[in-house]
Amino acid sequence: MATVQEIFSFLNEKAPVASKMDFDNVGLLVGHGDSAVDRVLVSLDVTAPVIDEAAALGAGLIVSHHPIFFELKSVTDGDMNGSRVLSLAEKGIAAICMHTNLDAAAGGVNDALMAALGGTAEAVLEPDTGIGRIGTLTAETPFAEFLSLVKRTLQTNGLRYHDAHRPVKRLAVCGGSGGSDIDLAAAAGCDTFVTADVKYNQFLEAAWRGVNLIDADHFCTENVVVPVLADWLRGAFPALDVRISQVHRQTAQFY
Repeated sequence: MATVQEIFSFLNEKAPVASKMDFDNVGLLVGHGDSAVDRVLVSLDVTAPVIDEAAALGAGLIVSHHPIFFELKSVTDGDMNGSRVLSLAEKGIAAICMHTNLDAAAGGVNDALMAALGGTAEAVLEPDTGIGRIGTLTAETPFAEFLSLVKRTLQTNGLRYHDAHRPVKRLAVCGGSGGSDIDLAAAAGCDTFVTADVKYNQFLEAAWRGVNLIDADHFCTENVVVPVLADWLRGAFPALDVRISQVHRQTAQFY
């Protein structure tokens, strides 16, 4: 067994809380640090179905990427965040959330995304925050072929994209909402940028700059880190039974 605090201390070494962005809320957000656990569930989010899944598995801890709350003024069943906190407390399940610190961490969200797409990370896209990556593919790839790879590899229901009619070789990635970094990707000489939550004006910006832009869904561009978290925990705590959520998946659907 390991305590919740021991697990958090290890994760803090891998993705230091001190590197989080100012708006963020990370760390041990629910539960007792001295609680001993023998089973952990890893998920991108702490949703009601994920909490029920953890309870059914007998997991005493959920490790997630997205915080269960940012600002919490009350804990009632009248809102989503409060109801989840109540459910965790009632079921005796702790929650550790590692967000923008995990985005920036070596081997974290953005390195995992770059690797999943066949690229080798060479530089940080946002130097001020350590978020995003710039890299290259092993071989130049036609854009249509790369789109197919992204959809298949990230297991997304669909892609929104702008085709700048350029093959893919120099790649920028930013897991989650990174559309505002299109100018950084272009300035770094990238022909293609993969991110999520792209706004209309950001597609216009990509077209003006002549950069391929792919919106591959927030969940799908970040869920690549869940197996990484699980492997980190298995390596550090061999006696710990680490499971990956089987109920949490892409929320957005395409008609």
